[in-house]
Amino acid sequence: MTRSSHVDAAAVIDLTRRLVRLPSVNAPLLRRSEEPAARLVAETMRQLGLDVDLDEVSPGRPNVVGTADGGLPGPTLLFEGHTDVVTEGDPSCWSFDPFVGDVVDGRLRGRGSADMKGGVAAMLHACASLVAARPFPGRIVVAALVDEEGMMSGVKHFVASGRAGGIDAAIVCEPEGGEVCIAQKGALRLRVEAEGRMAHGAMPDRGRNPIPALVELLAGLGEEERSLQAAHGRHPLLGDPYLTPTFFRAGEASQANVIPSSASCALDVRTVPALDHGELVRRIEALAGDIGARHDVTLRVAVVDDRPATEIGPDALVVEALVRAHEEVTGERPPFGGVPGTTDGTILWRDGRIPVVVYGPGGKWIAHQADEYVDVAELAQAAEVYRRAAERYLWEGAGLDVPPA
Repeated sequence: MTRSSHVDAAAVIDLTRRLVRLPSVNAPLLRRSEEPAARLVAETMRQLGLDVDLDEVSPGRPNVVGTADGGLPGPTLLFEGHTDVVTEGDPSCWSFDPFVGDVVDGRLRGRGSADMKGGVAAMLHACASLVAARPFPGRIVVAALVDEEGMMSGVKHFVASGRAGGIDAAIVCEPEGGEVCIAQKGALRLRVEAEGRMAHGAMPDRGRNPIPALVELLAGLGEEERSLQAAHGRHPLLGDPYLTPTFFRAGEASQANVIPSSASCALDVRTVPALDHGELVRRIEALAGDIGARHDVTLRVAVVDDRPATEIGPDALVVEALVRAHEEVTGERPPFGGVPGTTDGTILWRDGRIPVVVYGPGGKWIAHQADEYVDVAELAQAAEVYRRAAERYLWEGAGLDVPPA
C-alpha cells in the first residue's frame, strides 16, 4: 500500500477563484447569503467522491457536510471552514472589483480569498486525494458551514444536530500565515441597557439621565481590563484580554434639549484560557449594579454571545501530524501561534468536546480588509499539508505505520 497522490494545485486555485466570484456576504436581511457558495461546494464534494448532505440552518443558509469512510478501522478527522464572508464595504476603497477572483502577480484577489474560501478549496481537494487512494483508516468529515462571521449559527447547528458525534479532532482551515495555532481567544459579546427617565434638558432634576451612568461604567471597565491583564499576565500566544466598547446609543429622542429615558452600549470582550467567563460577567454585573444605584438608573447586562478561549497541547496527535506535514512540504518547522479572533473551533471545542488546531492559507491580518488576497503558492502548500496531516493522523491514530511514499 502506498500513500495518496499529490493534491491537484490547479484545481484548488480554480475552485478558490470560482468561490470568490460568488458574493456570499453574511447579510441575509439584504438578500445576500452563503447559498451560492454552499451549492458550489456541495457540487464539488460530490464530484470529488464524498457523500454530501446539505443541512439548512435557516432559509437559504445551508451547511454542507461531506464524509468519506476509509474502509479500515480508525479515528475520525474533521476539516472545517465557512462559506460566508464579511461585507466588501465601500467598493471605492478597493483597487479592484471586490469579487473579481483573478490572479495577478501570484496573488488571488477578492473578498474571501484568504478568509476563507482558499482554505475551503484546499481542504476539499486535500481530502479528495485521500479518497481517490482508499483504503485508509477511519473517516474524514469536511464541513463548510454558514454564519461564522455572524453568530456562528452554522457550527452551533452542526453540533446540536449530532454532526460532531464521533469526531476525534478538527483542523479549522482559517488563514493563519503559516502558523500552527494551538490557542484561540475567547469572545464575550455583552450589551448593557440603561433605563432612566426622560426630561427637559433645562430641568435635569426632573429626570434620571442614563448617560452619565453608562459613561462611568465604561470608565470602570477600563480599570477592570487593567486588573484582568495584571492578574492573568500576557498569554504567550494570545496576548492580553480586552474589554472593548464598540457602540454607544443614547435614547429614542436624540435631541440636544432632551434627557433620554434610555441608553445602551455594546462590549466586545476578548479573553484568554485562564479567564472564567461566568465570573467575569458577574463582576461586570456587580459594577453595573453599584453604578446604577448611585445614579438612580437601572443598568442591565445581557450576554449576547459566549465563545470560550481554547488551547491544545503541542504534543496532541493532530498538532504533531500538522507540524510534521508542514515540515515535509516546506522543509521548515512551523511556529506555534494563537488566533487573535475566534473561529468556529471555539464551539467545536466547547460544545462538541473536539480538540481543535487552526491552520490555513493567507495572512491572518488581511482578513476583513479592502484589497484582500491570498498567495496562490500558499493555496497549493496548504492543500498538500492538509493531505499529509490527515494521512499521518488517521494512520497513526489507528496505531498503524504511515504507508511509504
